[in-house]
Amino acid sequence: MILQRRLVPALKGPHWLAFAPAAALAAFWLGGEGLLLLVALCLPALLAVSSLGPGAQQAAASRPAPVSAQELLERALDTGPADNGAGASKSGCFLIEIDDFDALLDRHGQAAADDVAERLLARFQSVLRAPDTVVMLDTHRFGIALSPVRHLDLGAALALCGRLQAAAEEPVTLDGAALYISVSLGFCLSGQLPSPDGRALIEAASTALDSARHEAPAAVRAFSPGSEARTVAGPPEITEAGRALENGQIQPWFQPQVSTDTGQLTGFEALARWVHPERGVIAPSAFLPILERSGGLERLGDVMLFNALQALKDWDAAGFDIPRVGINLAAGELHNPRLVTKVEWELDRFDLAPGRLAVEILETVVATSPDDVVARNIAGLARLGCGIDLDDFGTGHSSISAIRRFAVQRLKIDRSFVMKVDRDGEQQRMVSAILVMAERLGLDTLAEGVETAGEHAMLAQLGCGHVQGFGIARPMPADQTADWIRAHDATISAPPRIGRDAR
Repeated sequence: MILQRRLVPALKGPHWLAFAPAAALAAFWLGGEGLLLLVALCLPALLAVSSLGPGAQQAAASRPAPVSAQELLERALDTGPADNGAGASKSGCFLIEIDDFDALLDRHGQAAADDVAERLLARFQSVLRAPDTVVMLDTHRFGIALSPVRHLDLGAALALCGRLQAAAEEPVTLDGAALYISVSLGFCLSGQLPSPDGRALIEAASTALDSARHEAPAAVRAFSPGSEARTVAGPPEITEAGRALENGQIQPWFQPQVSTDTGQLTGFEALARWVHPERGVIAPSAFLPILERSGGLERLGDVMLFNALQALKDWDAAGFDIPRVGINLAAGELHNPRLVTKVEWELDRFDLAPGRLAVEILETVVATSPDDVVARNIAGLARLGCGIDLDDFGTGHSSISAIRRFAVQRLKIDRSFVMKVDRDGEQQRMVSAILVMAERLGLDTLAEGVETAGEHAMLAQLGCGHVQGFGIARPMPADQTADWIRAHDATISAPPRIGRDAR
């Protein structure tokens, strides 16, 4: 018994492994390969058995269970003030989400996305105070628990959101290239809730973030009592999306495109929006994957084409000069061998010239599609007279030969190259290179995602032909376009008078 009490504790520690080589050598010397094999099998078994003893079990039981980031955020918020009186300290929950994260993931891969998320986490920590808590809830979403502070009102919260966005918008270097990203935020202050515990604050901030996502990129929304009634939890179902497509809830909204030379309106892009009777406007990122899984994208394309051409006819009838409207074609639609015939029939039905319809093709489709049907459809639409726009240019790997093969007429420069182009020399050089190439190839250009007057002015100075983005106008329903067109036309200055009679 005494030997057992001394031997068992000795076998429980890792120090006995030091004698393992000697034991193996002795076994081989005394019993040959057979005994060596037996010792080699028994030693790990003894280690496993010793680790299951009462002491090991007690140590395992004493270890705290791992805490998730969500729980850590909730606990930090639970330590906030219980009294929300006028003079009491207040806390708040802020949720941050990276805009266009799926595109970042597709273009740069999971490792790069993880790297970006880690850098953003460090930047957010540098903006906050030491008592505040910031956690990474997912690769693209972060949560902040603001520790109690006496002077926390809406203005202070919005100022903090501005600092967080500014920190996120600093360039991130990936493989020697500068990457610009933006974030949207939703927040809730403890004074907005009757019982501001951690879970309630997180749910309220999530409601605000859902609202911000509809206005992304770089949107900020604060929770207000009653806003939760406008948000229904859970993604839409396949059957619900199908019904919405048939009953007219999914319709094109139109975003203007203007000339950088004259400021004149040169067209609209038709973008799908789902106006839900209870949820409000549902972002395309929420319902397009559902339609794709259910095989409804081609039907969506039919709806978008019909309504886009109908909008052109309505603008003509109202006396507006809208040169053309653009629609996006999904990869599945491009595999339809009757696509050209369908588009031709619809143009004839509305008595519109083919040149007034622009078909936007993703660069990834052009770069990766070896299908002759796709090439034949795009070439057929070009021969018909439709404009062919290469969308999100700079994010794929299309070659000059592919651009020629698919009869591309205009390059749409991706938003990732447009962000901060007025302040970043590297962005300017990248855009300039694209514009020079386009000029040599005889292609028109349009910059997407223009959000500021500075970006607009710099793109015009560099020689980009057209611009589109929130800095011009957000997408709008068809019935709101007429008022916007009149207002825009009124802002365009008349050309200066030149001559003796000019005053």
